[in-house]
Formats: sequence, C-alpha cells, structure tokens
Amino acid sequence: MDKPLTAEELDLIRRLQEGENPDAGYDPYEPTVEWFTGKGKEEIMPLSAAPEPKRRWVPSKWEKQKVMKIVRAIRQGRIVPNKPKTASDKPQFYNVWGEEPANQPPPPPAPKPRLPTHAESYNPPEEYLPTEEEKKQWEETEKEDREREFLPQKYSALRLVPAYNQFIQERFQRQLDLYLAPRVTRTKLQIDPNSLIPKLPSPSSLKPFPVYKSLEVAHDKGRTRSVSISPDGTWAASGDENGVVNMWEVVVGKVVKSWKFKGKVGAVEWCPRTDVCFLVVATEEQLHFLIPPNLPTSILVATQAVLAPSQLPPAPATPSPVKWQSTSAAASTSDSAILIISLPSNSGLPRQVAWHRRGDYLATVASGEGQGGVWIHQISRRHSQAPFKKVKGTVQSVLFHPTKPHFFVATQRYVRIYNLAEQKLLKTLQPGIRWISSMDVHPLGDHLIVGGYDRKLCWFDLELSDKPYKILRYHSRAIRSLHFHPTYPLFASSSDDGSIQVFHARVYNDLMTDPLIVPLKILRGHQVREGLGVLQIKWVPKQSWLVSAGADGQVAVWCS
Repeated sequence: MDKPLTAEELDLIRRLQEGENPDAGYDPYEPTVEWFTGKGKEEIMPLSAAPEPKRRWVPSKWEKQKVMKIVRAIRQGRIVPNKPKTASDKPQFYNVWGEEPANQPPPPPAPKPRLPTHAESYNPPEEYLPTEEEKKQWEETEKEDREREFLPQKYSALRLVPAYNQFIQERFQRQLDLYLAPRVTRTKLQIDPNSLIPKLPSPSSLKPFPVYKSLEVAHDKGRTRSVSISPDGTWAASGDENGVVNMWEVVVGKVVKSWKFKGKVGAVEWCPRTDVCFLVVATEEQLHFLIPPNLPTSILVATQAVLAPSQLPPAPATPSPVKWQSTSAAASTSDSAILIISLPSNSGLPRQVAWHRRGDYLATVASGEGQGGVWIHQISRRHSQAPFKKVKGTVQSVLFHPTKPHFFVATQRYVRIYNLAEQKLLKTLQPGIRWISSMDVHPLGDHLIVGGYDRKLCWFDLELSDKPYKILRYHSRAIRSLHFHPTYPLFASSSDDGSIQVFHARVYNDLMTDPLIVPLKILRGHQVREGLGVLQIKWVPKQSWLVSAGADGQVAVWCS
C-alpha cells in the first residue's frame, strides 16, 4: 500500500542524509547566554576544581628541615636505597627426589616400606590366629600401644577378602615417611675412641708417691679406726676399738708408749702446733689430752703451761654443760691425761676431732643426735660451745678452713660453709651423694673433696660452683677416708674394698687453668673384715709417705 510523504517529512529525510540538524528551526550560530556573568556581576566560586598554582604556596620550614636531614643522610651513606630486585630474588623450587647436580653426592634412596609377614596373609597358619583372650586384650589396649594395627584373619579364598579398612591411614603414614626422610647423606666421622681420652702425664714423671708397704704396727685385739701423725712427721698414734692407743715411730715402727682407756677409741689427733706436743684421744663422752714421753724440756714446759696453766682464765658468762678437768703439771705423768673434757651425757662416741690451724680451737663430732653432736672447744679459755642450735640432718664431718674463718659442716647429703666471724651461712654444696662419709680441704683452701658410702668422690672448686667440678668412681665399695697432703700435690682415698687410691692433684694459681688430677697407684695390703676395709688414712707431713689403719687391726706405712 503506497503512502505519500509530506514536504516536512521529505525535508527531515534530506537533513538526516546530509548530516545536518533535523530541526529546521534550530540555529547553531545564535549568540551565547552568559549564565555566570551577567548584569555586571562576577561569580566568586570558580567553575573548575583545578589545584592552585605552586606560586601561591607558602613553604614550610619544618618540612624543609626534615627533607634536608634525609638529604644529608643519603649523602653520608647512612641511608642506602633498596637494591633493585633481580631474578635470583625470586623463590626457587627444587625437586627433592629428582636428579642432583654432578658436584653433589646423590641423595639416599627413599625408605622402603615394611614387607608383609605371615600374619598379613589371607590364609595364615593356625599359630598366627589370635585366641578369644588375645582378641579381647587387643581390643582393650590403646591404639598407640598395640603391636599390630590389625588382627590376623583366615579366608578360604582370596576373592572373599573384604576391603582393608586401614588402607587410607597406612598410605598417609607411608607418605609421611617419604616426606620426613632425610635428604642429605651425613658423613660419619671416623674417630678413634682412644683419641678422645685426655692425654695424662705418665705416673713415673709425677714421683714421689707411695708405692709399697714398708712396715706394719699391729693392734691384736680390735679394729684400728683412727691414726694420726705428729706435725714433725716423726711419731704416729693409733687407737683401736678396745681402748688401746699406741704411740710409735714412723721410720722404724717401734711402739714407745701405750695407753689403755675404758670403751672404744673414736678418734686420735695430734695438736698442729710445733712449739708444744700433745695429742687428743676421744673416747665415750670424753676427750683425753696426753703428753708423749721423752720430750725436750722446753717443749714439755710449754705443753704443761698450755694444758695445765698456773692461773685459769675467768669463767665465761654463759656456763657450758661441757666439763673441763685438769691436773697440775707436777702431778701429771705420761700415763694419765693432763686434761680431760667431759661432754654432755648421751653425746655418744666422738668419731672425729678437727683442729684449727693455730692449735687453740678443736671441733668434735659425736654420734649423738641434735645439738650435742658438734662442739667447738677453746683451749686457752677452757670453754666449749655448740655452734648450732638446730642442725638439718645428722652431722658426719666438720673441718676448719686453712686460711679463712670458715667452718665446713657435712651432713648426709649436703656440705654447708659457715663464716664463724660473721656467724652466717655462706654456701651450700650439693655433691649428689646419698650418704657423705668424709671430706678434706686443700691446703690452699680453694678446693674440697667429699667422699660417700655410695663410692663417689666429688672434687669441688669453691670459687667456681656449688656443684662438683669432677666426680671420680674408682672404688668398688664405700669410701671411708680422704686426705690431702699438706705439702706435696697428692691426695688419697681409702675404701671398704681394702684398697687405697693415690692421686696426683696439682692446683694452679691461674684461675683459667683447671686442676690436674691423675690416678697414680692402687695400694693393697689390708684384709677386709666383716665388710670393713681401710678405715682411715693420713699423710706424713714432710715425706711422701702414707699411713693407713684398717679393720684387720693393722696400721701400715706406705713409702715411695
């Protein structure tokens, strides 16, 4: 159906084809209208949001200082710009099970899985099948404690075997084993074990030290528990459990004097002073001060003046339960004690007598419990006192420090060091011994050895630590006695196994050098009686000789 177009529609089509404005009434060239400026008034707000030019900025002095500080740091090299990242900074990945470079050894192979056993067969032998009790026990056991992850079962044919319910868990464990397997072959060091042993000097280069038994002095009626050597090294005194004390010459072993006491002799000790000469014998609740025979007149007079003075000092303000009984110098003889100290009742047998280096104080340790076990006696003032009101544990041994006002007290497990001048506890040593038997301090005072009934010998460096510097285990039975030589670098230990261990112990003045401890000799010559061996040892002061007292009633002198 044809429809004629009007003139307006034809004109509109023509305008569209020529790219003109379709509206014939639109004038593209008409004058503009000033919307923001008109009637002589100008708008204040700008039409655009462009930033203000830099010429209008006011510079900040604070920002300028900060910028200049950074500039100076860059110039001086204190601020270094970051290095540009290279390709090597990217994370690298390696195939841990792949081929290694030629310059490295190949990795170890992956661990092989465990091969199956008869119990994992679908038709195992009868002896591998569990009983009802074993099944019940396996079910009650925790999963981590089971020997197997499954129970063996028997099937008549392989097609009857069901799916394994632990398959996923076993595969996971296998992958975990592969993941945790070592990727590097560790080179084993071929080291000779003997090369790790420290090189010790030869014992022949450390002479002199005792090597053989030269003489014996016998106590026929009992065990010899104590022995002591005079300060000049000429005389020795030994006491046994029958109350007999023998005084004999160290060189020839001749007994020149014997004393008989009631009860056992717990300890015998010479006074360390050289201007006087006497010894102390400890019996049941008593201390006897004896003057040996055949003394020079000057030493005898000085000894009598010390033990039996013509004028006694005034009595102390606080009375002591310890009684002092002395005889006059004229009435005293070599057969009786010139001075007797009576300890309190129930004190027991004093098993140790420890002298101070100056010879005026001596400490005793008795077998009684509590306060009465330890007493310190002063000869010049005729006074005795108990240093401890309450002691933690049973006191086994006590010692005076050779140069300082320190007092060592050993209980069953600990060694406590007290300052007598300040009356306070300085240090507690922990030897790790179940039951301490004896101890001795080095002549320089910086080292201590402690022995125990559990066969341990502990060496302490008092300036280093409260734990042992070295622990020695050479004896097969309980250690009974320890002693440092006063002049030579030697110390010895005796035990119930009937042996005596002699050691070289050199202590250096340099604090950075460790002490040199070398085992030298094992001395055997005492018989073990009723489980007891060598009960006490003492060094001869001016010789490298050793004197030992044993449970067999023999006192031996070991010479170099």
